[in-house]
Amino acid sequence: MTDDVAAARAAAEEESALSHQPVAPDTTAAYGDDPDQVIDLYAPRGGAGPAPVVVVLHGGAWRAPYDRRHMSPFAAFLAARGFAVASVEYRRGAGETGGGDPVGGRWPDTFDDVAAAVDALPGLIREYLPAGDPRRIVLTGHSAGGHLALWAAARHLLPAGSPWRTDDPAPLRGVVALAPIADLEVADKLGVCGGAARELLGGDDHFAERRPHADPALLLPTGIATTLVQGRTDVDVPFAVAESYADAAAKAGEVVGVTLLEDVGHFPLIDPAADACAVVAEEIAQLAW
Repeated sequence: MTDDVAAARAAAEEESALSHQPVAPDTTAAYGDDPDQVIDLYAPRGGAGPAPVVVVLHGGAWRAPYDRRHMSPFAAFLAARGFAVASVEYRRGAGETGGGDPVGGRWPDTFDDVAAAVDALPGLIREYLPAGDPRRIVLTGHSAGGHLALWAAARHLLPAGSPWRTDDPAPLRGVVALAPIADLEVADKLGVCGGAARELLGGDDHFAERRPHADPALLLPTGIATTLVQGRTDVDVPFAVAESYADAAAKAGEVVGVTLLEDVGHFPLIDPAADACAVVAEEIAQLAW
């Protein structure tokens, strides 16, 4: 496939995924005082008894213009399949680079928020989402959100003294990371999302020192069931990034599942109109039920 053809197909996939109208949640709960510290909650459609909860972390290179609304059709898709869904918003890069582009991430706020949201979830589920079972939680996230999902599940492996470290592994059924920016060093070398991984950690002066606190590829083995779902033709976050994470897990003695989808790029994984999205739902179900 030529570069022009690949770019055209990637653009068409993105257009399809982002063409769906946002779907309003059943309720929205706050986990902090900032307007971005909220979680949209979708009750499961159909079924009997409390349903597993899928925690969704949206992507968008940790940049402010991209919020949880573009993931709301995906959240509704999962709710229609019988899951309770919690779609997390978090603070993202609000400044601009020298070229006028938005910065990827906000240190330490992005990590503060994801940690706080995950910690608050069991209580919020019991209060606002009674159809959800807080004992059966699966984290999922797309692209930059995949990075945050993997990171949130690995907080018990953070360096001593890290403000986000927990003493015990999170009580999760598992993690399903979708085209995740799972290895910040590899992503940086490949220039993924215009250097967003380096921006996330505060730029050149902080990248090396902050990586041990932020890079999932350095936080292994987690002891939590983990599956990566990746499109082979993804030009936004190439498979090499997920592959590097899976290799690092293997070296740490942990098997991470990798579902590699042929003729699939970056966005079909969250596009309810795409077959790949049904594959994602099945991977989540494998861990949740």
